[in-house]
Amino acid sequence: MLIGKRGAATTSISTAAADQIMVRGRDLCAELMGATNFTEFFFLLATGRTPTADQSFFLDLALVALAEHGLTPSVQAARMTYAADPAALQGAVAAGVLGCGTVILGAAREAGALLEHVLKRIDAGATPDEAADATAREHRAAKKPLAGFGHPLHKPVDPRAERMIALARERRIAGRGVDAATRLAAAAARVWEKPLPMNVSMAIAATLRDADVPAAIIRGVPILARTAGLIAHLAEEAETPIGFYMASQAEEAIAYAGPEAGAPKA
Repeated sequence: MLIGKRGAATTSISTAAADQIMVRGRDLCAELMGATNFTEFFFLLATGRTPTADQSFFLDLALVALAEHGLTPSVQAARMTYAADPAALQGAVAAGVLGCGTVILGAAREAGALLEHVLKRIDAGATPDEAADATAREHRAAKKPLAGFGHPLHKPVDPRAERMIALARERRIAGRGVDAATRLAAAAARVWEKPLPMNVSMAIAATLRDADVPAAIIRGVPILARTAGLIAHLAEEAETPIGFYMASQAEEAIAYAGPEAGAPKA
């Protein structure tokens, strides 16, 4: 039984024969291997187009910015999974990827949606500052986090975001996305009455939008980037195991709070 709407029974991404592999209409061996880097190939795979120099630069920049951030919970999950089954590298990588989300890895998708909300307000007649201020006030009143702002570690600024925005201006691709993001940062500080720094998720959403990178790619960037970081941690885990050590430290740090551990029952 078919569930949902079926599209055409076709794919435009690739096909393979005994002596040839075609990817987006190009011969993998004759045209792509040795002639394109992975970032460019990723863009081609996802869109069917060769990226511009700026699209390639800022996509690569985002991948580098997000690939590694220490022993995050997703990394710990991957390393402990690998410790339990060193033969299943793919399972450990999957465990880490499944642990990535808006809290662990970032909220580029949500940040992008927030930018579009601000830009729609501007298109409807609000000034850029009015649109940013109204959006920040709405979120504060609803007690909703402002996607792409604030970070538990990086204060008063996220250095990755600062670098990305600076490069966008230096390479002259900064446009409506970067402008809306910086105005939102100022509005957030006014509304929350404290600095709420732009984090790397908002910087990625803004710079890639201004470089005209499709939204579907932006959504996938954090997962692709962090996969590289997970593989690095698992290679280290194979040489210097800490997975079981982290598990043992968790057992020591977390106290048991079952009924028999407290006061006697009445």
